[in-house]
Amino acid sequence: MIDRVHYLTPDGLQKVLDELEFLSTEKRTAIAERLAAAIQQGDISENADYEVAKQDQGFNEGRILDLEAILRRAKIIGDNLPTGEIQIGSQVTVTEDGTPPEIFTIVGPTEASPANGRISHESPVGAALLGRQVGETVQIETPAGSLELTVVAIE
Repeated sequence: MIDRVHYLTPDGLQKVLDELEFLSTEKRTAIAERLAAAIQQGDISENADYEVAKQDQGFNEGRILDLEAILRRAKIIGDNLPTGEIQIGSQVTVTEDGTPPEIFTIVGPTEASPANGRISHESPVGAALLGRQVGETVQIETPAGSLELTVVAIE
């Protein structure tokens, strides 16, 4: 994982903490029980249950390490942001000619979910909107083509 800041909203932080708690306790315990049961079956060299449990254990431990790294480098995005220009944590309303307004929240990549209106500040749209103000129009090159968005509101 690259040494970089992980921008998280308070809700995003809680989700990371909840996932870490689940993986470190319940899931880790369940995998340990599966491993113990597989070992009791005898020869582990040809035991598929043992191999799958070991693989699951590796993925679980890797995810725990990822989450711990995110938390070490987390920067919490506050709700009391100045609304003069778009920044990480801003909720932005934009329009494109002939389409209804769209609302995005600019978040870090850990919380990005474009289908839910949460776009990363590292995405083409998020990066192009950073620093913009109400009334500005920005031309954005995306993998799907060119967009011209006008900033209508920033919250």
